Amino acid sequence: MEEGEEQQQQQQQQMTMAIDRRPEALGELKVLPDEILCAILEHLQPRDLARLSCVSSVMYILCNEEPLWMTLCLRMGGLLEYKGSWKRTTLHRQNLCTISETPCQKTLQFYGFNSLFLYRRWYRRFTTLNIFSLDKGILERKNDLSVEEFHSEYDSKKPLLLTDLAETWPARKKWTIDQLLLSYGDVAFRLSQRSSKKITMSFKDYVSYMEIQHDEDPLYIFDDKFGDVAPPLLEDYSVPHLFQEDFFDVLDPDQRPPFRWLIIGPERSGASWHVDPSLTSAWNTLLYGRKRWALYPPGRVPAGVTVHVNEEDGDVNIDSPTSLLWWLDIYPHLAEHEKPLECTQLPGETIFVPSGWWHCVLNLETTIAVTQNFVNSSNFEYVCLDMAPGHRHKGVSRAGLLAVQDNVHEDAKGHTSFNQMNNPDMTRKEKRFKILEPATDTCRNGSKLSAIKGLPDVCNNWQNKDFLYDIGFLATFLEEDRDHYNCIWSPSNPIGPREMREWLHRLWIMKPTMRQLIWKGACLALDANKWSACMAEICASNNLSSPADEEKLPVGTGSNPVFLVSDCVVKIFVEGGLESSILGLGSELEFYSLLHKVKSDLLNHVPDVMASGILVQENGFYKALPWDGREAPEVIANCNLAVLDCNKESFPFGIWSKKKFELKVPGVISCAKIWPYIVTKRCKGDIFAHLRERFSKNDLLHLASFLGVQLRNLHMLPLPPFQNGIESNINNISLEIISDGLVEASNKTADNGSTRLISKGVSVPPEWELVLAVLDGRKKNLKDRLAQWGNPIPEFLIEKVEEYIPNDLALLLNLTEEKDGFYKVTGSPSWIHSDIMDDNIHIEPCAASHFIDETASSGSSTPNGALDACNVEGRVRKWLPTHILDFSGLSIGDPLYDLIPIYLDIFRGDVYLLKKLLENYRIPLTRTSEDVLSGRPGENREKFKRVSYRAMCYCILHEENILGAIFSLWKELKKAESWEEVEEAVWGELNRYQCFG
Repeated sequence: MEEGEEQQQQQQQQMTMAIDRRPEALGELKVLPDEILCAILEHLQPRDLARLSCVSSVMYILCNEEPLWMTLCLRMGGLLEYKGSWKRTTLHRQNLCTISETPCQKTLQFYGFNSLFLYRRWYRRFTTLNIFSLDKGILERKNDLSVEEFHSEYDSKKPLLLTDLAETWPARKKWTIDQLLLSYGDVAFRLSQRSSKKITMSFKDYVSYMEIQHDEDPLYIFDDKFGDVAPPLLEDYSVPHLFQEDFFDVLDPDQRPPFRWLIIGPERSGASWHVDPSLTSAWNTLLYGRKRWALYPPGRVPAGVTVHVNEEDGDVNIDSPTSLLWWLDIYPHLAEHEKPLECTQLPGETIFVPSGWWHCVLNLETTIAVTQNFVNSSNFEYVCLDMAPGHRHKGVSRAGLLAVQDNVHEDAKGHTSFNQMNNPDMTRKEKRFKILEPATDTCRNGSKLSAIKGLPDVCNNWQNKDFLYDIGFLATFLEEDRDHYNCIWSPSNPIGPREMREWLHRLWIMKPTMRQLIWKGACLALDANKWSACMAEICASNNLSSPADEEKLPVGTGSNPVFLVSDCVVKIFVEGGLESSILGLGSELEFYSLLHKVKSDLLNHVPDVMASGILVQENGFYKALPWDGREAPEVIANCNLAVLDCNKESFPFGIWSKKKFELKVPGVISCAKIWPYIVTKRCKGDIFAHLRERFSKNDLLHLASFLGVQLRNLHMLPLPPFQNGIESNINNISLEIISDGLVEASNKTADNGSTRLISKGVSVPPEWELVLAVLDGRKKNLKDRLAQWGNPIPEFLIEKVEEYIPNDLALLLNLTEEKDGFYKVTGSPSWIHSDIMDDNIHIEPCAASHFIDETASSGSSTPNGALDACNVEGRVRKWLPTHILDFSGLSIGDPLYDLIPIYLDIFRGDVYLLKKLLENYRIPLTRTSEDVLSGRPGENREKFKRVSYRAMCYCILHEENILGAIFSLWKELKKAESWEEVEEAVWGELNRYQCFG
């Protein structure tokens, strides 16, 4: 090097060392560390980042970091096509730049800025992982194992590596990157969940991404639907003989939670520390590449990991560094006795991860694997426990005694770990369990881990005589006063509460030899012992047969315990708390009384009521008190419920009281010792939900006709008169709502005792006032509610929803012009079932003599596969719809409301079935007249003339996530540009409905 050049370079280095750009470039933001600044930038939009990058040199550097743009890009979800960098990919997806063939402009370079945070992140992006390839042989390897040996020595006890389970699989030869690329290059697979939205990428694009990426936490394929998008892959492997038992097999495919995944990822990718969902066990077979595994026993929270358990719903979230970050920055600092079980998994090897074990995986090179989670007889009780409501047992099962805080269970008192964690500074709303020092553990039977044959001595340092991963010990942390039916279900549970009850009931029926084990699980998840005692008292008090062994568990449908006992159906009302339950039974009994009074044809299609009453727990025993819905029983009157002044023939907890209850500020009057119940005649046959797949097209059309007739019968029933205490106090009820902030005071002003004026001079009768007040309450914070529901509802439409919904919901009803320029809602609301879904329709098989060939009886199809409603009358049916079930959800409102669950759930959006229903319904679907709308220049008059608009508004304002069902059925509507487009696609047929009744 020339002397002048050397001096010049030295001078430049000295200048660089002397310059510190950060204070001047960041101004007042200089007090924030770089990691905080980078976290803040993640909340900005690309255009804002572009502007901010022009502020200073340091901001230019921070705003152009690849990890930042990766986060912004993944937040959008959808189908990805990587463009060489995450910034270019993000700008391309938002149409903010055009990808040209010419090279990008050279990145600017600045001297005088040093960031240890950015350097470490850069180092992790470009590091190699050869140092972790060595396997010390800590985890036991087996090449030959019988099912008996597996269950006695390993299942739900300790992990192991199996070397020979996949030797005969076609996948051992076929699952390479090149061969998969040839066969599935255009198939879009799901990627690791780096955002709340689904992310997919075609396999050929993903392979291109893997080859050029240098991400710190690379995306990897983690697809539980690979069997749907690439079915031949399922033929390339089989479930190993050791893991054949899986209790989730009894569920239908659409009910079963995700259980198998295709996993493909490059070097540095992997899974951070976690415990598998609901304490299931898992096996993972590697077909290509090498993986590094680390495992800790249950209750041993890894260093650097925080467990969050929400106190309200028991949802479990785990804050963990990425797999790469943990191995590079935390693992090297662990003492030998603190390190996890480790192994390097090689191609063809299968690792077994028992229930509750913590594990972390790092891909040392490009890998391809398949994994499945399963529930068997060894972990079944743990799965049931984890899905039970509450939070404490969930924290203990994952964090051991670190999770124990105040109000300690008697069995946990005196534990040294508890004394360390009884910290008054911990928050009450959400419990956070941090690893303070190496935790300890034993195996679930109480013996020390080191005493288990084959488990290495390193586990000696995890022992703790106090904590047991034992179902009896963990169950002591269940909350005894938690109502298993009437509580918030944890979002982290793999299935919902109804699916859980259906699962247990199917297991009970289909696996009779395992009922002792299933009963234990049902007691954990459903508190089955309590409901069994309730059933015994109800049956004894009403001279019913005692439940047979196969009838001990409630059936899976509905939100209340329902038992099938001999020829009876017994339902115990628990949903919503005591007040909601008593109103549910009261309105149902009033409804049945009305059917008999008017001799409605609907009587032939609802189950007969055999008994009803109130179940009370006193001194540990249950007592059933008969009640027909009239008057207020003393046990209920003593509970401070609002009892109306009614005569002996009236129903104090009837439908009007129930409607009034809907207007109250949300809250549950809890009484864990009183439950209403009803006993009805058991229908023959089965519910439509279980028979749907066996229905021919012609049978479906007859079902639609049946529902049209029965809806007509329901909606033509007279409403019960206002009782004393409702009519006179209707305005007081409304004023209470205004004072509670559920309805804007500016929207309504009091008129007289029976009506009041809505905004813009619309007079609403009190019976409609109650209906509109409920809808007004749902309109508040509408955007926030839809945003909370999220996918698949498009964000663009959520932003536009308040423009679509009318300010005055009375305009959705039938208006007539009164004198002095006022308008009045005419007609009256009707009884509505509100929940006619596939599990509330009962079906019987037709007589054998009426069976005909299915191809002959099916209606013809249109080119798109939909039903042709023509030329099917008079054909013989195989299935006969007989009954509509479960009227505890009765309400009063617009009859159009009942079409929503029928069309979306029973018909699955089939417009031909909707047309068939309407042909038999024959009641006008009212629409606001043109002369009324002409006098209201402030509104978009045309939309109020459409019945479809009214139906769409009810869908948006529905208390359930109806929109999620709509955008799942009509997937093309996710790209809709307006609510009007959605309205026409879903409900347009209603505008063409001609009433001929």
